[in-house]
Amino acid sequence: MDLNATRTALITGGASGLGLATAHVLHAAGCRVVLVDLPSSEGEVRATGFGDRVAFAPADVTDPGQIEAALDTAGERFGGVDIVVNCAGIGWAQRTAGREPHDLEVFRKLVEVNLIGTFNVIRLASQRMIDRELDAADGERGVIVSTASIAAFEGQIGQVAYAASKGGVVGMTLPVARDLARHGIRNVTIAPGLMDTPMLAGLPEATRAALAKDVPYPARLGDPGEYGRLVRHII
Repeated sequence: MDLNATRTALITGGASGLGLATAHVLHAAGCRVVLVDLPSSEGEVRATGFGDRVAFAPADVTDPGQIEAALDTAGERFGGVDIVVNCAGIGWAQRTAGREPHDLEVFRKLVEVNLIGTFNVIRLASQRMIDRELDAADGERGVIVSTASIAAFEGQIGQVAYAASKGGVVGMTLPVARDLARHGIRNVTIAPGLMDTPMLAGLPEATRAALAKDVPYPARLGDPGEYGRLVRHII
């Protein structure tokens, strides 16, 4: 898929971290962008800062009605969605048991946001892509990129909820890709390692340094811009 001013990317978690970095990369490539994030986020400010070809759609990824409204925004402003990047997600650290059992509601919340929220966006956005008139010469209607984590494969102590939610994203990637292939829609998931995002920003500097040191090479946290450039390459 060529990236140009006729392409529109809807990016969840677009007000910060991986989502915002991806928005900058795709916008620089010529795309129109719809930033989707919570109403309490800085999404409106971020969208305004781009200057043009960017809109903000406040939405919770777990709410079907709000995601439908975000897709409506993309349709009304830019004619529809060609690209979806799922970056919305939350983290939590707690052991399965010890001084007390893991908080079950927190576990549910991570699965709800990271897994069910991702699928909610995929199912609704892909239907919009399918319903649009096919105008691509190669038969491609769209590209969907979701975000898992290395924790899906190598979950560490205290990551049971996060690893389970991201493992679910990995698990549904191939079935979704197979479901949508006949419609000319590609579905891909990226599983980043430790990235320098707001999710890690709240940790003490000593902890961040220790995490970076454990990365084999280069011994640093990943830069969100690197994720954004990988998304562009996939598209």
